[in-house]
Amino acid sequence: MPNQSDETVTIRTWIAVMGSMLGAFMAVLDIQITNASLREITGGISATSVEASWVSTSYLIGEIITIPLTAWLSRVFSLRWYLLSNVALFLGFSGLCGTAGDLTQMVIYRAVQGFTGGVMIPTAFTVANTMLPPSKRPLGLALFGITATMGPAVGPYIGGLLTDSFGWQMVFYINILPGTMMLAAIFYAIDAQPPNLKLLQNGDWLGIACMAIGLGSFIAFLEEGQNQDWFTSTFIQHCFELAVFFIPLFLVLELIGKHPVVNLRLLLNRNLAVSSIVNFVMGAGLYGSVFLLPQYLEQVQQYSARQTGEYMILIGLPQLLIFPFVPRLMKRFDLRLIVCFGAAIFGASCFLNTHMAPNFGGPQFQLANVIRALGQPFTIVPLSAIATAGLRKEQQGDGSALFNISRNLGGSVGTALLSTMITQREQFHDFRIGERVTAYSLQVQDFLNSQAAYFVKQGGDPVLAMQRAYKALQGDVQASSFVMAFSECFLVIAFVILSGSAAIWLCRKAKPAGEAAAG
Repeated sequence: MPNQSDETVTIRTWIAVMGSMLGAFMAVLDIQITNASLREITGGISATSVEASWVSTSYLIGEIITIPLTAWLSRVFSLRWYLLSNVALFLGFSGLCGTAGDLTQMVIYRAVQGFTGGVMIPTAFTVANTMLPPSKRPLGLALFGITATMGPAVGPYIGGLLTDSFGWQMVFYINILPGTMMLAAIFYAIDAQPPNLKLLQNGDWLGIACMAIGLGSFIAFLEEGQNQDWFTSTFIQHCFELAVFFIPLFLVLELIGKHPVVNLRLLLNRNLAVSSIVNFVMGAGLYGSVFLLPQYLEQVQQYSARQTGEYMILIGLPQLLIFPFVPRLMKRFDLRLIVCFGAAIFGASCFLNTHMAPNFGGPQFQLANVIRALGQPFTIVPLSAIATAGLRKEQQGDGSALFNISRNLGGSVGTALLSTMITQREQFHDFRIGERVTAYSLQVQDFLNSQAAYFVKQGGDPVLAMQRAYKALQGDVQASSFVMAFSECFLVIAFVILSGSAAIWLCRKAKPAGEAAAG
């Protein structure tokens, strides 16, 4: 039985935990907050809509490269100074993003911002698992879960609100206040430890280079593939070739090397390996659903970024009511059962969006969004506890890096596949509907005649009115095609989440305090 004093958490420790969670929230938020303002950012830096996608892609590349290195670099420079320096750089480059005058500057600033911001995600997870006693870790993981699921949900709303009210630059300047609070919290609450710079001499620099090239190319391939029509683009072909060559080489180097920077051997731990796979699937579902809803509302229903954000926020706010109960449930029920329960609710919310109609807008999504918000906390928090069950304190950092990168990679793969699926299925349905919508159909003739008569009453020429009627018909066909394509995408997400969560039963039964028991 643990000593009562060992279970006591000081105010200073809670400040350290809350400060690190604030950083994780900022890092996740910055992925989504710019997506709601891309149109305005594009105009501000004189870029095309296709080029503007690099505002998000460059951030993701920087983030995905730094997450695996975080545990090693924390040992090199010490957690306190590593966090302080990266938060300071994150704030500096956030400010520079707001001053960017062209695409090149913005891409460079965003890449460094992502590289420094990505540090804050796994370190928050590590702080919760190492600084809190076993009885309080479920609460720490619940706080981490809020950062993982709230950021994508509220990001579009905050981005749209700031852009409409103060201009697109504010989506970057908004980081300054919480970032300053985080700096103060880290400086006060995390103990200074001597750096171990000797680790740099034995660092696996070849492995680091292979990882950076491989993962960076893979993210560029996923994020830009649809924009550049996949393998018809030479750039996408080269990204794919680099990823296929350097990622396996990196894995081999880390497994056989004497001083790996990423401890892949931890994946021999069954709970961590299986949980990372499930986290990959959940990441695809989480980021995929967050990707689909704004795309549908803006592309099909012509919503503004702010209008879209107002409905997206329903996925985030109800979670605040659920998270406080998750740690208590984790102490009473099998963590694997809680994950499956949350996945079932998450999947059910996606099923509600599989029967959409052309008039299906924001109000029709409200029920599904609230249900999704009620399910997500039951997935990420117990899944995090299962992943780290059985890991020693010194292994928590490496385990956190592996677990968190799986979610980010899942999100990138999921959104890339869904983006391609939308395009292909829309074209398929457009073709099939076009086969039935012909000039010989009485229903089509009635529609064209009624539309033409309406346009004539508005003062139009009869010939021009009929042309406008044909355009209206074409628009209705395209809208219906998109609606069916998006419905199928939600169906795919539902099946992926439900089937992926079933794999959690391959894990050993784990306790939330981090102890594993066979089961």
